[in-house]
Amino acid sequence: MTPPSDFTPALAFGPDLLARAAAVRVLLLDVDGVLTDGGLWWGEHGEAIKRFHTLDGHGLRLLSAAGVRPVVVSGRDSAALRHRLQTLNMLAHARLGDANKLPLAQQVLDELGVSWNQVAAVGDDWPDAPLLRRAALACAPPQAHAEVLRLAHHVTRAGAGQGAVREVCDLLLQARGHYAAFWREASA
Repeated sequence: MTPPSDFTPALAFGPDLLARAAAVRVLLLDVDGVLTDGGLWWGEHGEAIKRFHTLDGHGLRLLSAAGVRPVVVSGRDSAALRHRLQTLNMLAHARLGDANKLPLAQQVLDELGVSWNQVAAVGDDWPDAPLLRRAALACAPPQAHAEVLRLAHHVTRAGAGQGAVREVCDLLLQARGHYAAFWREASA
């Protein structure tokens, strides 16, 4: 059954938050503590093992379809991360393996012709602070470091690696007017 034309999303955001999100064209994402729960798992041969949530992945695909480019800027690099980014078609603009994130993010924004007032960022720890300070919309999962939480315009209800990124995607989709149409299409 498709929702009526006056459909109201179950997850609602305030008008000020939606206004901040309306012009966003790029979503900058940290990985550990944002796309994952922050735990670091190591295999017996030293390889990193990461757990990603399908809700986040689907939200990132929807966001791309709505014209917002998700970009990962992470201090860590691993085969597991690269594989996940490849499956989400996000590897081309990813910047991995450097904790000095601001120059990397600026490089991507310059390549894409996007200014900071068109950026949302999600981070959980101090290396993310320079991005959060500059972004039009700064978000953090609830278990982020206290100083990062103070920078956030929005603290997600969902935890890191548990749908926090999907929540931010839903916020951006609602702000851009795509959410209801995507829901109608998916639930038809």
